[in-house]
Amino acid sequence: MDLGGLTTLALVALVFFLFFQLAWSKGHKVKLPPGPTPLPLLGNILQMGSKNIITFLEKVAENYGPVSTIYMGPQRIIMLHGYEAVKEALIDQGDEFVHREFPPAFRTVFKENGVLSSNGEKWKQIRRFSLMTLRNFGMGKRTIEERVQEEAQHLVEELQKPKAQVFDPTFIISCAPCNVICSILFNKCFNYDDEKLLHLMEILKENFKLANTPWIQLYNIYPSLIKHLPGSHRTIYKNGLHMKSFIMDQVKTHEETLDPNNPRDYIDCYLIKMQQEKMNPQSEFSYEELLATGSNLFVAGTETTASTVRYGLLLLMKYPEIQAKVHEEIDRVVGSSRRPSMQDRVKMPYVDAVVHEIQRYIDLVPFSLPRSAPQDIHFRNYVIPKGTIIFTSLHSVLRDKKAFPNPYQFDPENFLDKSGNFQKSDYFTRFSLGKRLCLGEGLARMEVFLFLTTILQNFTLKPLVDPKELDITPLTSGLLNVPPVYKLSLLPR
Repeated sequence: MDLGGLTTLALVALVFFLFFQLAWSKGHKVKLPPGPTPLPLLGNILQMGSKNIITFLEKVAENYGPVSTIYMGPQRIIMLHGYEAVKEALIDQGDEFVHREFPPAFRTVFKENGVLSSNGEKWKQIRRFSLMTLRNFGMGKRTIEERVQEEAQHLVEELQKPKAQVFDPTFIISCAPCNVICSILFNKCFNYDDEKLLHLMEILKENFKLANTPWIQLYNIYPSLIKHLPGSHRTIYKNGLHMKSFIMDQVKTHEETLDPNNPRDYIDCYLIKMQQEKMNPQSEFSYEELLATGSNLFVAGTETTASTVRYGLLLLMKYPEIQAKVHEEIDRVVGSSRRPSMQDRVKMPYVDAVVHEIQRYIDLVPFSLPRSAPQDIHFRNYVIPKGTIIFTSLHSVLRDKKAFPNPYQFDPENFLDKSGNFQKSDYFTRFSLGKRLCLGEGLARMEVFLFLTTILQNFTLKPLVDPKELDITPLTSGLLNVPPVYKLSLLPR
């Protein structure tokens, strides 16, 4: 490296050091939550490591309490651990903790647009519009249930093909929820072997894997420095552009055939809303916002549900005695001649408990998406300074021994009472809490239940190895818990 390069690197290091010192000194002027002592520039990264961040944060909570402070590089982060602290923040003081801070690696394409990453009045308007539109097109109603049932049958038909009898379920499982959300957003479905669909599935799978890699974690900590270097953050950016281009193609097609009096789907409704507000200079509805929100809904409506179902199949192979009980209840309540429906759920407490336990156990998004303090927040006996990142540990709630006696075991009894009836739990925070509750919670719950019950109605799941040898550890763990890769065989029932 030449002298100029060394000088630049030294100046960057100096800026980061001064920034850290400024943040550190400000923190000591207010009463911050306690936490491990950070190092300049590095914060607590060396203590944290890259392989098991969850274990590190559990130890921090054990040593410093349910509200603690850590540093990822120069960035101060407040950790909220346990049901009481998470509930107090997201519900009791929900207005103060509603501000979203999307990770830099996933903010590069859509900036602060989209229902997931926007804030303030823009977020309120887009979320309100999206909820109303999704409900009008059947989300949570019988019409969308019929659509999910149809897609579940299409999935079974694909699984019945000879080529699917011993297979990696990653792509074929992803196609089903993808088609459901596409029918809502674009009024369109794909064949399971469609090249465009398979390419989108590959993009989603790749970004999910990259989210937990050390390089992306490093980028999220030092974005202004790492963005100039080659690395997987550029892959995430490229994939984001592909997604943006895909949504834009759908928007152009809709504009050409738009009938304001007969909206067909979410994009039509959004375009009509844009026309209605074109004279309003304060309107939050724009093409960029549509591309971002459309991408948010597509990704969230596809990969999270697919990962849950895929992980669920693995767990049911790992525990054949649980799978057998699921089969027995499905056979008794639904039989083999009709499609499972949401009305069946109340008659199948064990299946309902298994579906909830799958979602609890896999802990898909351990810390939800990060928040930030738009101004100083007084929480308990501490002050969370403006600009501080806030993580709510849903992992700690889903693993709470007070609610789930065997929190680290896959045990459907966690959701059953002594009489075998399904029992709800306030600690089931799979979709977060408060005003940032997952927009598609109702649809996701429906899909997971119907896809799993329909698959189990038609097949017995068989692993290619002894069930005891199946590894159910996440492929990667951090911002997301990514399901391990596996193959299975299906025996028709």
